[in-house]
Amino acid sequence: MTDNTAPTRRPRSMPIRDWLAPITLVTVLAALLGTMYLGYTADPEKHLHDFPIALVNQDVGDTLAGKPTNLGTQISTALGEQVPAEKIDLRTVGINEAHRQLRNGEVYGAIIIPGDFTKRVAILGAASVVTGDVEQPMISVLTNPRAGTLAAQIMQTIADKAMTEVNTTVGTQLADQVRAAIGSTPLSGAAQLQLAEPIDVVVSAYHPLPEGTGQGLAAFFYTLVLLIVGFSGAMMINSLVDGSLGFVPAEYGPWHKPTTPARISRWRTLLIKWAIAVISAPLASAAFLAVGALLDMSIERPLMLFLYGTLAIIAIAITGLSVMAAFGTAGLMINLIVFVVLGIPSSSGTIPLEATPRWIADMASFEPMHQIYLAVRAIMFFDGNLEAGLSRGLWMTIAGLAIGLVLGFAATHAYDLRGLHRLGLDHRQEPATVEGH
Repeated sequence: MTDNTAPTRRPRSMPIRDWLAPITLVTVLAALLGTMYLGYTADPEKHLHDFPIALVNQDVGDTLAGKPTNLGTQISTALGEQVPAEKIDLRTVGINEAHRQLRNGEVYGAIIIPGDFTKRVAILGAASVVTGDVEQPMISVLTNPRAGTLAAQIMQTIADKAMTEVNTTVGTQLADQVRAAIGSTPLSGAAQLQLAEPIDVVVSAYHPLPEGTGQGLAAFFYTLVLLIVGFSGAMMINSLVDGSLGFVPAEYGPWHKPTTPARISRWRTLLIKWAIAVISAPLASAAFLAVGALLDMSIERPLMLFLYGTLAIIAIAITGLSVMAAFGTAGLMINLIVFVVLGIPSSSGTIPLEATPRWIADMASFEPMHQIYLAVRAIMFFDGNLEAGLSRGLWMTIAGLAIGLVLGFAATHAYDLRGLHRLGLDHRQEPATVEGH
């Protein structure tokens, strides 16, 4: 007897390596995220390096204890010797250059010794012996909150430590001179207190931030939304266009919409995706400005921010689409790592690069988010000044766009010429027709 019963088909089992692949990728991504994000936030002051501070000595000197003296020069020299060079980039400059570097965000703060500093110290010493009205010698410390809120806080901490040492040194020097002048005559309690901290350190913000900037974080988050809409927009465009052309299943919850795959080249497919990205970019940029206006965000140059935001979104989206056209599914992971995982820690939007590990700071030279942040910060906080980072951000964004265009063109043309057609459909052939129809 013959058994005509059809054999039962068993579902195809997935090889173990197919299960291990996503588990491995998730684990590697988690390790990379932990290294990047926890590494750059753990201890900013410990990682401090090349932190730029301007030092201005305007002191003209005076006669102190019968000798020509310039305490401003002595303090400047002492600061240069005591400040750790591997941590602080102390730049001795003139007052005009200091203001230029503050105005362009090149330094995070400035220590300014006024022209009458030695003279006021001499008067203070004399006033300790002979009563009379006297003004304390003053040193100004300027922070630069527009260059970064945390950077301004670090600047103030550094200045507090430095000025404490200066106060101690000058106070000791004054006390010795006063005691030499009065001999065994005891000093009054007020005079002793005055000599203990002779210098009045005045800390103030250079060009304070306006309201509606989130204490300086607005530039970082504006950069972040530009990056997210460019990055996620590229993924959505890629998936939706491929679904419309029949290259991937178009699924909406439990519903499946079958679509006959189109006979279209990889290059033409990429052109369609690029076109959608270019059309979407100005709409997204305008939406950000509209939301910012509704939330009373301080935006002094909206047109400039709109134009640059459009360029940034286009550059990110086109590059992201090109990476996916060149590397397929792996392009999603590449885009995620380049634009997000490595981008945020090296952006300098929350923690200055000089307070991150050097290997993170080094990535800022090529990471897209840092270039975009420099341009957005220059537009929002530095009046659109080219020297404040807009020039670098603009040209690096254009360079990134050019790289994306070249990569997409080269990859898709190479695949088309080699006959590596999607789903094996040759776009150069007409679809077969049924005979007799």
